[in-house]
Amino acid sequence: MVFSTVSERPLSTSLGGNPVDVASLTTSLQSEFIANSASPLSVSSGVRVTTTDFIGDSLRTAHNIGDINASMYRYSDRVSTIDPQDFYRFQLNTAGSISIGLTGLSADADLYLLDSNGLTTALSIGSGSRNESIDRFLSAGVYYVNIRSFLGSQNTAYSLSINAGGTAIEPGETIATARNLGNLSRDSWTVEDSVGRSDLNDYYRFDLSENSNFHLSLTGLSNDVDVALYDRAGRFVASSLNAGSRSEAIDRYLEAGSYSVRVYSWLGSSSNYTIRAYSDTPSYSGTRTLTGTLGADSFDVIGNFTRTIISGNGNVDFGLERFDTLDLSSLSSTSVRFNLANTTGSGVFYDPGNGTRVFDSILLSDGRQVLFEGIDRIHFSDRCIDLAITPNDPRFAQQWNLGMMNVQNAWRFTTGSNQVLIGVEDTGLALSSNGTIAEDLRWSWFDIGNDYDDDFGDLAASHGTFVQSVIASISNNGTGMSGINWNSETYVMDVLGDDIGDYSLAQATRVMADYATQRGQRLVINMSLGTSGFNQTGLNPEFEAVVAANPNVLFVIAAGNNGAIGREGLAYPATLARSYRNVMAIGASWGRSDAYGATRTPGTRIEYPADRYPGRPWGSQYGDGLTLMGPSEVVAREAERSDRGNVEFSYTTTFDGTSAAAPNVTGVASLVWSANANLSATQVREIMSQTATDLGAAGYDRYYGNGFVNADAAVRRAIAIGAGYA
Repeated sequence: MVFSTVSERPLSTSLGGNPVDVASLTTSLQSEFIANSASPLSVSSGVRVTTTDFIGDSLRTAHNIGDINASMYRYSDRVSTIDPQDFYRFQLNTAGSISIGLTGLSADADLYLLDSNGLTTALSIGSGSRNESIDRFLSAGVYYVNIRSFLGSQNTAYSLSINAGGTAIEPGETIATARNLGNLSRDSWTVEDSVGRSDLNDYYRFDLSENSNFHLSLTGLSNDVDVALYDRAGRFVASSLNAGSRSEAIDRYLEAGSYSVRVYSWLGSSSNYTIRAYSDTPSYSGTRTLTGTLGADSFDVIGNFTRTIISGNGNVDFGLERFDTLDLSSLSSTSVRFNLANTTGSGVFYDPGNGTRVFDSILLSDGRQVLFEGIDRIHFSDRCIDLAITPNDPRFAQQWNLGMMNVQNAWRFTTGSNQVLIGVEDTGLALSSNGTIAEDLRWSWFDIGNDYDDDFGDLAASHGTFVQSVIASISNNGTGMSGINWNSETYVMDVLGDDIGDYSLAQATRVMADYATQRGQRLVINMSLGTSGFNQTGLNPEFEAVVAANPNVLFVIAAGNNGAIGREGLAYPATLARSYRNVMAIGASWGRSDAYGATRTPGTRIEYPADRYPGRPWGSQYGDGLTLMGPSEVVAREAERSDRGNVEFSYTTTFDGTSAAAPNVTGVASLVWSANANLSATQVREIMSQTATDLGAAGYDRYYGNGFVNADAAVRRAIAIGAGYA
């Protein structure tokens, strides 16, 4: 079989950068608290904004009230032309009477009671702004309350009340058996019960889906009864310990989460009690989600939203000192509370719709919360805080590909680990006359039986040196360029050219896999090679057998460069991505401009048609099985052999083809595995696909696969899975 690579054009310049110690920043900011609120700011062009209503608009997203036997519940919200209905879910553990009221209307809204299947059990549909009510005796089970704007055309606030009779639910005597009061955000609950010598403790649990002011009162006491509040982990939060029969109260600002309340008798004294709990955040509701472009974006906290979710999505302009910025310039950095994410439990775990990840968090004094990822800089009135890592390598500023992949933010969490081995199956590395590789390349492991010295063949430049430099150049050493992975060991083998001593793909892969197994390492192999055909399969059965026999080795393979002739299909062996979940086929995307200086939209699939570029047409191949897009026409270490056989080392800014895109993705994959070595190869592929920045048609498509690789989001997802989040 014949393999091919893509040649490159040399060009080099230099700029510098400065490192940032985010670990010390995190430590210094953890204890700071809030005193001001933010004013409206602008959102840059291209940023996508979505908002969600606090109360669910369907049975699936219904606001959970919880168990309501012998309880009273109150809530206020509104329905309108843009939010025509609200759903609430509640549960009766025993049969009983229930009374539902809808009051405070200024326009026509109707009230429906639904069973667990969503079928109408009762309704109240009075005309105009008349109050609505439903009174029924219900069997034990799950029910829904549905409030609808009449014909979806009426705008009105409302007050909802639910009073449940029937047998009271006995509170549990431990946190594990606590009675569920459901979601208490902006709700009001009243429950009556008793404690005494035979029942010393009553526990109640509740959830807050937003940051809230929590209020609790314990009244109607005849003896000494106390109350305490605990968080989800059972840690003490607050208590009220008044003597005698005095009432108890807890008023506390709480972040979103799960909590438990303990009502307990002092020294076994008996007493009835009435517990009332409610929370309020009257000015704010809902969630606003901001999604950035692949360029530099500015994000704000405009509007009365309880929570703002921000995903920066990479920044091709990072090297030009244009940043994905969270603009809080109306606030002092000392006036907010930080919870910056790390690998040991800090941050907030949240699912924005494409997998739970660990987000950075900032809490404002008015209770609003900002969760964010992929942010390079936070702009405050007193200072700017740089979160991204900027190595001091002088060519880093030219490496737009790293910013576009969000590597500068992923480096906050990991720069590689000795638990990961990176294999490079290519042409080998160029050696100088004294037998050394380029001085800016991290020394790698070579197999003595394999001719790892690049034989050059028909190419004047060392293809393997290009590839290796993108993945693993020595970084933050004040010299040359920055590699994506700073620490993981690399294993280089020459498999191209059919030269004496070269291994076959199958042989090289087996040797690498055995080496990784012996050392307890995860193995990701870069293969910037392939045939010149389309949709071929079965060309190398021996290699395919090795792929199948090593499901926990991840193969990152160039999709091919014949995508400029209008024919769909990947090159071989990238076509194996259709059959094996441990194989990724990688296409090539432009940055801000192409190799000829023409302006391009970042992320666009590279294609130079023959009718416009007759001297050198090529295009990133596309079709079924294409997994991800990576950047091409990038900075790389170059090694050229002269006519006299001498090797000269330099740099290029135009290492291109899918040959260049693949090592960019391989480097990111090695960071994902470094963040969580317990992942399987299939999980790494799924994580990177799930968190990629969508390009082209919504969702997976044959031109862009799952989208453009996003290192920061992928690493944050790996951390969340390691913390137990599915």
